[in-house]
Amino acid sequence: MKKMILATMIGCAVLSTHVIAQPNTDKVVIAHRGASGYLPEHTLPAKALAYAMKPDYIEQDVVMTKDDKLVVLHDHYLDRVTNVAAIFPNRARKDGRFYAIDFTLAEIKQLSVTEGFDIKEGKQVQGFSERFPIWKSHFTVPTFQEEIEMIQGLNKTLGYDIGLYPEIKAPWFHRHEGKDISKAVLTVLKYYGYIDKNSNVYLQTFDFNELKRINDQLMPAMGMDLNLVQLMAETDWNETMEYDKAGKAYPYSYDWMFEPNGMKVLSQYADGIGPWKPMIVKDSSTLGHIELTDMVKNAHANGMVVHPYTFRADKDRIPAYVKDYDGMLEVFYNQAGVDGVFTDFPDKAVNFLQQHTQQH
Repeated sequence: MKKMILATMIGCAVLSTHVIAQPNTDKVVIAHRGASGYLPEHTLPAKALAYAMKPDYIEQDVVMTKDDKLVVLHDHYLDRVTNVAAIFPNRARKDGRFYAIDFTLAEIKQLSVTEGFDIKEGKQVQGFSERFPIWKSHFTVPTFQEEIEMIQGLNKTLGYDIGLYPEIKAPWFHRHEGKDISKAVLTVLKYYGYIDKNSNVYLQTFDFNELKRINDQLMPAMGMDLNLVQLMAETDWNETMEYDKAGKAYPYSYDWMFEPNGMKVLSQYADGIGPWKPMIVKDSSTLGHIELTDMVKNAHANGMVVHPYTFRADKDRIPAYVKDYDGMLEVFYNQAGVDGVFTDFPDKAVNFLQQHTQQH
């Protein structure tokens, strides 16, 4: 029921510039890469565990293979979470990375997945040292279809209504490589019944040019009208690149999104935004003195929901202006008024919202 209410409100915001949605009346939890605080990110076990925690949505980061299949990986390269360097040692590009787009699905299925790691002094060092032990058990890279079918199957057997929250990863890169990943993602979503704003899905990307293309060209041509979310980055992250006529890449500037008119422009194409936490709560905040930007207020005034990222309970990821993870949720859900959060620990956010609801 609450998904229907949310979809209806978003629909109202799109249909009329005079009807402003009140999207913060029903808070949601988005399982970021699944229950990635407990099992290796984007593996089917991490998604099954996340499902059992009853979030509202489960996120899928989608990249494309050499043979045009869609797989669920956070990066468009394989080397941070798999043993690709050991299995295919000679397949890296000049930058040393092993790109998913250079491998067939059959090759990717040969790989083992583990917790994310970095190479330091020639050794693999786990990114989150307190999380699931590196290279323990056995995990693989799932396809987008495999994950959708698992979530839909669990919706059937358990009777919940948990939605999808796919992100089209680096569409600018895929298009430069000759692949239309956005059209491929939409084709799969349509096949599985996700076609309009009443469908239980948000489709997100960091690439504004591609978001416009999806909204203005691809979805109308395919008879689709999904809820779209513009992810927001700092320009110097190089999250989205553009190519000049010579083929040289340079970073897309996000600066305009933070200007006074930015939210109004975004609302012409997006139903929501996905900002980084400090874009909402300033890092200069201290215990008992929270400093908010105007982003949530401006997004709501333009009929968009706000789903910031990423909420982690790891000790070194709790900001100085709160004492613990629940304190962070209290600030964002209740003081800043966000509509949902991306979290590696969906059980903790679900429990927080349940307790908060009971108190009121």
